[in-house]
Order: sequence, then C-alpha cells, then structure tokens
Amino acid sequence: MVKAIELENVDLSLGRGASRVHILQGVSLAVAHGEAVGLVGPSGSGKSTLLMAMAGLERADSGRIMVDGQDLTKLDEDELARFRGRRIGIVFQSFHLIPTMTALENVAVPLELSGARDAFERARAELDAVGLGGRLDHYPAELSGGEQQRVALARALVADPAILVADEPTGNLDEATGRQIVDLLFDLKRDRGATLVLVTHDPSLAAKCDRTIRLRSGRIESDRPLAAATV
Repeated sequence: MVKAIELENVDLSLGRGASRVHILQGVSLAVAHGEAVGLVGPSGSGKSTLLMAMAGLERADSGRIMVDGQDLTKLDEDELARFRGRRIGIVFQSFHLIPTMTALENVAVPLELSGARDAFERARAELDAVGLGGRLDHYPAELSGGEQQRVALARALVADPAILVADEPTGNLDEATGRQIVDLLFDLKRDRGATLVLVTHDPSLAAKCDRTIRLRSGRIESDRPLAAATV
C-alpha cells in the first residue's frame, strides 16, 4: 500500500562552504494515510528541517522523499509549488499571514493562485469552520494570536490537502489558546481524514499523536506508538 509519506535514506545539508551543516543524516521513515505523527527532540536535532523536507520546502542532497505517491526529489521548483498547493497544507509557528490582506483574502490566496473561481466562497466556509465567520474583514494586526493561527489553519486546509504539516503550531500562543488550537487542529484533521505531521516541544501536544518520532543530531533516535513513547 502507498504510504502518505515515505523517506528513504535522506541526507540534507544547509548553508554554503565552511558554514555548511549536515542537518539530516540517513533518515528513513514511513507515515500511513490518516496517521498523526509528532516529531520531537532537542533544539537543533533536525525536526523542523525534516518537516520542511516532507513539505518540499527544503531539498534533500540524496535519498528519496515520497509524498502522496509523488517523488518530490524529481520535481522542479514550479512543479513542487503546484504539488504543495494541491496536496500539502502548512501551518507555521509565526502564522506567516500577509499583513495587508484581510483574513478572508489570506485564506483565499492559495485557491486564487491555483485559479479556483470559487476561492472566496471556499475561504469564507473555511473561516466559518475555524470559528472566525465574524472576522472575515479583519486584518492580521486586528486579530489576536489565537485568531491569527486560526486564519493560518484555515488557509492550510482550504485546498483540502491530503497532508497537513505543522511546525510548533502553539509556540507563539499562551497555554489556554494553544489548547484550543490543538483541539481544533486534531478535530479538523479527523473530520477530513488528513495525515498530520507536526513538530513540537509540548508533551501534551505530542501525546495527542498516534506516534512520536524522536530525532537527535539529524538521526531518528526512536520511532514508537504513543503508548510506548516518552517525550
């Protein structure tokens, strides 16, 4: 059976010349369709770089990265961008909203780029789904951190992606707001049958996943189902 995500012996370095750093070293893993996986480990262990490689935002030096049946290592930048737009939703710690656009416009952007004629209708429905139906015309600066992350989550899901990746989605939020975003994230993931991979330092967030993969120094240190995992 085709996996949602499959990495085979992936090496990835960042930087140039003397400053080049070997981040991922021989990483192999597989994520099943519909699975929720937490990437954990100390700072600098390669968690976020691994997540970005899965999303096609970082290029592997060697190895193979298969996502939803597509080998990302064989796509050029334009092909990667189109694939991400159709199949991968991305949520960042720092929201990455466009400050000069309203919540509705921010969520509609991915659909407009793909040429969807019903971009604003679908964006409105997505904002309703995350509880922001009354904030459509507000700009990011007029929204709280939790509301901005809800907009970012709506934008990530508006194209109905098969794969959802999240990099420290509660990192810039207070504890109570973070719990709300986590509950919403997992509810939406479950309702849509999406595959979720997230990076977190939060043990309570990792504990909601089916499985945790611990990295250390660019290598997988452990890969365990939740019941056996220690964060």
